[in-house]
Amino acid sequence: MAYPLRYALADLALALSRVADNTVEVRSTAARAAADMIGDGAGVQLLRDDGRYEAITYHHIDDERSASLGRVLDHVGQLPDDDFSTALAASRRPIVLAGDGVEPLAGDEHHIHAAVLCPVIVDNTYAGYLVLTRETPGAFYSTAEVELARDIAGELALACSGARTLERLRASEERYRRVLETIPEGVLQLDPDGVATYANEPIGVVLGMPRHQLVGVSLRGFLDDQGQKELTRRIAECQAGRSTVGATRLMRADGSKRSVRMSMMPLMDEQGQFNGVVCMVTDTTDHIDARGLKRQLDHLRRLDSLGQLIGGISHDFNNLLTVVGGSADMILSQTEDGSPQHRLAQDVLEAVGTGRTLTHQLLAFGRSEGNRPEIIPIPDLLTDVQSLFSRTLGERIGLDLAFGPDVWPVKAERGPLEQALVNLAANARDAMLHGGMLRVAAVNEVHETGEPPEGAPQGRLVHLVITDTGTGMTEEVRRRALEPFFTTRPTAAGLGLATTAGIVQGIGGHIELESQPRLGTTVHLYLPAAEERQPAEARQGATQVIGNVLIVEDQPEVAQLVQRLIEPAGYVITVATDALMAVTQVAAGAHPDLLITDVVMPTMTGPELASALRTHHPDLPVLYMSGYTAASLGPQLHLDENSMLIEKPFTRSTLLGAIRNLCGPQPDRSAGAQA
Repeated sequence: MAYPLRYALADLALALSRVADNTVEVRSTAARAAADMIGDGAGVQLLRDDGRYEAITYHHIDDERSASLGRVLDHVGQLPDDDFSTALAASRRPIVLAGDGVEPLAGDEHHIHAAVLCPVIVDNTYAGYLVLTRETPGAFYSTAEVELARDIAGELALACSGARTLERLRASEERYRRVLETIPEGVLQLDPDGVATYANEPIGVVLGMPRHQLVGVSLRGFLDDQGQKELTRRIAECQAGRSTVGATRLMRADGSKRSVRMSMMPLMDEQGQFNGVVCMVTDTTDHIDARGLKRQLDHLRRLDSLGQLIGGISHDFNNLLTVVGGSADMILSQTEDGSPQHRLAQDVLEAVGTGRTLTHQLLAFGRSEGNRPEIIPIPDLLTDVQSLFSRTLGERIGLDLAFGPDVWPVKAERGPLEQALVNLAANARDAMLHGGMLRVAAVNEVHETGEPPEGAPQGRLVHLVITDTGTGMTEEVRRRALEPFFTTRPTAAGLGLATTAGIVQGIGGHIELESQPRLGTTVHLYLPAAEERQPAEARQGATQVIGNVLIVEDQPEVAQLVQRLIEPAGYVITVATDALMAVTQVAAGAHPDLLITDVVMPTMTGPELASALRTHHPDLPVLYMSGYTAASLGPQLHLDENSMLIEKPFTRSTLLGAIRNLCGPQPDRSAGAQA
């Protein structure tokens, strides 16, 4: 009998191994084998992962008895805290029941007369039991049968251990698969030649191909020559047992390029031989773009702060130039022609004029939009920016300006237009690191519908041509050169050409780039021409003689200078260095015939002061003066028919001329005044 049982156990072990990947089949096979080998019925009651019993798997040699007996013996959902479970877990030995001892297991309605409970120990832990039942009165289990049941429980434990290991492996593989499919990084498994043997969904997005099409495709096809050499080197390092991490550029299936970070780890087979690499690919294009955008935004903030600083310094400098120029003008009027003092005063006035031009150019660059377009003669514009061009280009680059006096004017804001031209000069300078020539030409053209260039406005145009002898651009770079933040230089903001394009398009113009590598770049600006500005008619001010002048200026030295400049002309002067003081004086009964006021003051702006005083004197003429240009002041200054602006620094004749244009005649000179 021993040999047949040994063979039967071997057959059971073989049967269990065949269904080891399915725990349900393992339980069913063990229960059926126990019933067949020992007789009557057998069941398997195992614990779930939550520590409670799962449903019993019960088999009886009489199939009709299987279902009813299974329901009686089932402890599904219960904790293993009953007497039998506790004893089995503690002793790890079979429990043999007979006669009345069976009643606590199944009751007396099914007339079970004998039972054996064998613990199932999996990985040294109680995992449930194998139960054998007999219904014949007086039935019992022999010692040999109990030992056989114990052996069956042992085979069941081994099969359960294997099944659970396989389930954990499958669960682990499924979790690994889900991780690979849900992580944002692309994952490739490559053989030693760089051919993909596995690809997840994200790498398909990075490379622009469905994942199933990537298997069997070499990664080298997505790399340039340098990238392929780098891939070979990295695979060699992995073959030597080292992981590698580095950045590279991948070319997608549609031809576009992506910046990626690639981590590669070696794969070994069961014999420890190199079998390929796992490659994790992180798309860093957006991160790099965002980092570049942050750098560019920081650059813009610095430019904005610099613009505000330039504006403030230029305004204060204009106040100083006003005092210096006004004082020199007074000295000039009080000295003889040809005297040393007269010549020195002339030199000072010439220097003040140069300083005035410089500060006005700085104000044009430092201000925000003023929305004050003006008629700009192109010869004047190019002559004015010539000094800025020279400072921008440096000594190694020559400058050639070519234009005729008959070039039509354009209507635009001078500051932004000058900025656009200087941006082009700066770009040309960066393209001519070893020196060269910048040529700027301006000609008149009439553009008809359908004529090239496409996108240029119709009608009368001023065609500005800016040509450099620099390194030039490839066709790809040329197409993107006008995009905001696009640059080929890592330290540049990529805003120069984009800003120029925005300024030109803002006045209804058009910009074209023409370039070839090593042959330089030509920028074509097509600007709508404006009608020539007609000479301004003299203002028809009040016919009464202006005698009383109220000067309001928060800078005392400027206020005193204005007083000294106009007092000899016979005006009665009242000076206030605070706007609120002036309001108080007028409210108390003062009656100025003219208000001369600074525009930007701390307690009240010039326009606010004028509005307050005009509540008492509605026809009060106002002459504004400011260290800012009219365009720089923007909407905060509105000039009506009874107001004017004079820009600092100014001379005595300029100031008196402005008063005459605004107000009419000066006081009677018989009083000893002299204009």
